[in-house]
Amino acid sequence: MAENIIPTISGCKSILVAAALFGSLLTAAPTPGQEIVLDLDTARTTVQFTLADVLHTVHGDFKVKHGVIRFDPSTGKISGEVAVDAASGESGSDGRDSRMHKNILESGRFQDILFVPDRVEGTVASQGSSEVQVHGTFRIHGAAHEIMVPVHVQVTDGKATAKMRFTIPYVKWGMKNPSTFLLRVSDKVDIDIAAYSK
Repeated sequence: MAENIIPTISGCKSILVAAALFGSLLTAAPTPGQEIVLDLDTARTTVQFTLADVLHTVHGDFKVKHGVIRFDPSTGKISGEVAVDAASGESGSDGRDSRMHKNILESGRFQDILFVPDRVEGTVASQGSSEVQVHGTFRIHGAAHEIMVPVHVQVTDGKATAKMRFTIPYVKWGMKNPSTFLLRVSDKVDIDIAAYSK
């Protein structure tokens, strides 16, 4: 019964969408001053969420709809957009997911979770591991929020992946807390993203 009370607030995480961007821009070795334009591989990129309560932890995922990123390594400027399908969120419980979409994410009204990056802090190495920060705007449930996401980049033989983990304060961002008198749910959700470019 407790499981059915907890909605998959992961949509927020989808916030994560943001992470997806990073993976795509790190996939080619650019020449100085050259802009990189990359399409996100939506089939391989994953957006997962974790929501804790006092009894157990709920895990789920969302699907990425599309993403195109433009990155200028000489200036650190980044632009483009990554979109996550809010209605695609699943946690393994039909009842819980139905409440999540109806009462928390309102995915019928707010169909997309968007991340629009605007700058990268740090340098991506042409080979090996790098740690950078990506700043941008995260739009969910009809509102826009500034966010800075730490990104781990691994480049091997010209191919790159980007992984990130961050926390979304979904209640502070205006969404309902599914807690009840008997069951307490965290007011934050953790997002994990593994991003790949085509």
